[in-house]
Amino acid sequence: QVSGGDLERGEQAAKCIVAERRAFRADQFHLSGNFRAHYLHTGPEILEQSGGKIDAFCDFAGTGGSFAGCSAAFKEHNPAIQCYLIEPEGAAALAGEPVRYPNHRIQGGGYSMAYLPLLNPKHVDAYLKVTDTEAVQTARLLARKEGIFAGFSSGANAAVALRLLRSDLRGKTIVILMCDSGLKYLSTDLWV
Repeated sequence: QVSGGDLERGEQAAKCIVAERRAFRADQFHLSGNFRAHYLHTGPEILEQSGGKIDAFCDFAGTGGSFAGCSAAFKEHNPAIQCYLIEPEGAAALAGEPVRYPNHRIQGGGYSMAYLPLLNPKHVDAYLKVTDTEAVQTARLLARKEGIFAGFSSGANAAVALRLLRSDLRGKTIVILMCDSGLKYLSTDLWV
């Protein structure tokens, strides 16, 4: 499990190495290219393929780049599109909650960081939480029922979208991202 503290220690070590070697580092948490890729490409592609008919977007908080870029593109197209940022239950630091469960099982995000440099809080309509169990069960459901072999954060995205579809957004169009393949999680309890 990777915490915000782990990331900070890694960040300090990376800065030292970059300075010593006069190297370039592709830092997804800070480089604007992360935001721009989703603002200029992912978001517009989704808008084009959906005919712009999107009611909501929900995305698990990792570096914040995919949420930041897509939500900016969606809000520019239609400010009424609801954009939900997902965090693990017990580690919703971005939502301003105390971190009670930093060792959640959802890999790929939920780092218990209260600030993500690329994130524009104005584009967050609500912060939603997901449990480990919801993320894992939904990732397995995606594989079993839809043939989508995805990871923990994709399971988290789908779990929250399904929850929203059972509530006020019933019958609406909700966009989620499938962030990664399930292959790198074969050695974890996600696929036991």
